[in-house]
Parts: sequence; C-alpha cells; structure tokens
Amino acid sequence: MINDKYLPLPLYRANQVRELDRIAIEEIGIPGICLMERAGSAAFEILKSHWPKAHRIIVVCGTGNNAGDAYVLARLAHLAAYDVMVLQVGDTANLKGDALIAFKAMQAIGLTAQVFTKTKLSVVDVIIDGLFGTGLNREVSGKWQKVIDSLNSRTCPLLSLDIPSGLDADTGTVLGAAVKADVTVTFIALKQGLLTGAAPDYCGKLYFDDLQVPPIIYDSLTTTIKRLDYHNLKTALPKRQRTAHKGKFGHVLIIGGDSGMIGAARLAAEAAARVGAGLISIATRSAHAALLNLTRPEIMSHGVETAEQLQPLLEKANVIAIGPGLGQTSWATSLLEAIKETEKPVIVDADALNLLAKTPFRFTNSILTPHPREAARLLESSIIESNRFSTIRALQRRFGGVCLLKGAGTLVADSQESIGICNAGNPGMATAGMGDLLTGVIAGLIAQGLTPIEATNLGVCLHAKAGDKAAAQEGERGLIPSDLIPWLRHYANP
Repeated sequence: MINDKYLPLPLYRANQVRELDRIAIEEIGIPGICLMERAGSAAFEILKSHWPKAHRIIVVCGTGNNAGDAYVLARLAHLAAYDVMVLQVGDTANLKGDALIAFKAMQAIGLTAQVFTKTKLSVVDVIIDGLFGTGLNREVSGKWQKVIDSLNSRTCPLLSLDIPSGLDADTGTVLGAAVKADVTVTFIALKQGLLTGAAPDYCGKLYFDDLQVPPIIYDSLTTTIKRLDYHNLKTALPKRQRTAHKGKFGHVLIIGGDSGMIGAARLAAEAAARVGAGLISIATRSAHAALLNLTRPEIMSHGVETAEQLQPLLEKANVIAIGPGLGQTSWATSLLEAIKETEKPVIVDADALNLLAKTPFRFTNSILTPHPREAARLLESSIIESNRFSTIRALQRRFGGVCLLKGAGTLVADSQESIGICNAGNPGMATAGMGDLLTGVIAGLIAQGLTPIEATNLGVCLHAKAGDKAAAQEGERGLIPSDLIPWLRHYANP
C-alpha cells in the first residue's frame, strides 16, 4: 500500500540520492549526523503512530549508514521507556563516520548491541530492519541471507528504514533475498525501485520524509523518472461546452473479438465510452457482430472479414485500438496489416502485440501496451522483470511512439525517454480482461483530444484508481473488469 498523499513525484536512482546527501552535507552545511538523527527520529514517529501499543522492539543492524539510522531509533525508543533489544549482524569494528557516532551515542545511554540469533526474535512487538541501505549492489548470501530469512519468518510487524534490506533501489528486484516489510519509511528522495518490480510485495505501506533538507538541493539534479499522479494528469481532460455534440469527442474503432473472444472487444469499447468518447465502433467477426449490440446498443458493431471491408471504418475513426480478442489467425494478420500505414493513433494490445513480435514494424503514431510476457516476445528476451526501466526503454527505442509496461508499478515511456510510474492498482486486477479495459480507456481519452502520452499517463492512473475503488467495495479477490466500469466514469469526471 502506498501513502500517495505524502509521496513526492520525482524519483531518483541510488547514486543520485547519494549525491543529494552530499550536497546537503557539503554544500548546504547540514552535518551528516544531523540527517541521521532526523532519519531515526522520523522512523520512530512512524513506529509510534502505526503500533501505538508496541512496547518491546528489536532493532536489527548491519554495519553501514542504514545501521546508524537504526541506532538512533533504538536510542530514542530506549529513552522513551520502550523495551529495546539491538541485534547486531556484522562486526561493529567496521562502523565508521556518522554510523559510528550514532552507535557510541546509543552505548552512552547504556544500550548495548547483542549478536544476532534467530531465537532472540521470539517475543517482540515490532522489528526494525536496519541491515542494508540503498548502497547494496550485490547478491545477499551467507549469514546475511539467513538473517533475512529469519526476519521473514517472524510473527510480528516489521519496519524497514529507507528500503527493505536486500531490495535493489534502482530496479525493485530482489538481490538474492530481501526483507518483507509491513511499513517502509524512506528518506531524502523517493527511490525509483520502491514502486515497481518486486518492491510492492516487499515495502508494505510506504512513507517518505525529506529530513528537512532545503528544496534547493533537488535543483542540482535532473531526473526523467516521475511518479504519475492522477490529480495532476486529470487537468488535461477538456471541460465540456454546453453546445457540445458527440462529434466533438471523437470516434474510437476497436478491432478484435475473434470467435470465443468477443467479450474482450466489448470491454474495450465500453471503457472507451465510459471515459467519454463520442462514438464507438467495433470491427469484429460477422458471425457475432450483432450480439454485441444486444448488450450494449450504444456501440456500433460491424462484421468485417477482409481488409477491404475495414477501410470505411478506418476512414471514420479518430483513433484505432487493435488486439482485444483479436487472435493470431490469418484474419487477425490481415487486419493488422491493413492499418500498418495509418497515421492515426493506434493502441496495440494483446494478440496484436504477439503478431507484431513475429513481424516487427513501427506504426507512425503508436501506443504499445504489453504485459511482461508480451514484452519478452517483442524484445526476444527472457530478461524483462530484472530491470523494468531498461525493458521499457528498449521497447520504446525499438518500436517508437509511447510504450507502457504493465504490472505492479506500470511504467510509461515516450520518445523523450522520460518514464512515468503508476503506483496505484491492486492484485485483484490480475485477471483476464483488465488489459482490454485499459486499451479502451486510452483510446477514449485520445478520442477526446489528449495526446498519446497524455492519454496513456492519465489512462493507466484512471484505470488503476477505478480498480482500487472497486476492490475497496468488496475486496480484491473475485474482482472482474466489469466491476471497474462505473468507476471509470466516476474518475473521468473529475
């Protein structure tokens, strides 16, 4: 769960955060130990607010600056009459700089560190993870892995400082083993790896504290990666005039719905309508075209068996979405080939992506929407989730246009290689048809005049927020795409 309200939008790599630390210390003149004190204090406040009845805490420390934050928290908790046990992993002789100062300050009040053993975790209210920080760049193994395994077998809540130990701050991948936190509080800047990859399963509820550094320190670094924010993005939706008519809001054409898969095209079409597109057409198999009008008469459904029959529909459309329920038959291939030269915006999804992977080419104005397996086919690579940022950049370079990579922490990239991350959404959305719905949402937004990048950024956020709202009603398990449709309309009317 992400605490969106207090998270900044810019995202940074680990080396950039270290540079921000350096600027704060060397150029602004904030002593490093002061920042460490603020970090430990901020984490202690989170601990108190989340677990107000907690009394016995265990603080697990490594030998880097992350341990320094943990020593500060341990000292503050001890002074506040908590029952505190500090468990040390690694030799304290390796401590240096501010972490060593924090360690000695803790010792000065009579609190000592004990050697970590799993048996000491038996009776505790909350565990603090201060093993590794964002500087970790190798696989966790040996005794460190065993410690993390012990922490993950706990029966109490756990708070991670800055990042769950073992998680890569740049990619969100697990470096051999990683702590699964209930709450993570991160400092100075929001690390890009905390919002995608495996991170959502490891961070728990995410908080941010800037440690009171002056805003000017962020001016010296440029980041092209930002968190997508629905509240900012929704301003791109034009206000409707009283004299408006359906022609003002575009004509969406959905191509798909082969035998047995007409529901996919239907979902995409209704999503486009529910976010405000003026006209919606579906090009599908003749045998079942009429069936779509029975359940949603507002949608114009056309039987199309050849590329020639598709041409009149292409001429009328402002935006084209191909792929939902398309299949990979010769019929599907011929329809994809028929739109190959169009200059109109084309959202490419599902089986259209699989066909594109077999015979790669670039559309003039495309939005590609793969999930990781589809991305692997498009890039002819099995290494997709190990670095989702590299993956989406590779997709954009190869196919041009706008690309999004679905999953927890959906990524969006455009021709400028800027990347947006949508951190909304939930596991209940991992079900068939959700991607078809998203395709329709993006198409419906483009139809209303948004640029492809505006529509994709807003579309993934709108879709995710609708999923979260629907899940909040009756839970994540059993959530289906149709449950989102009323909420798509809700969030398309900000």
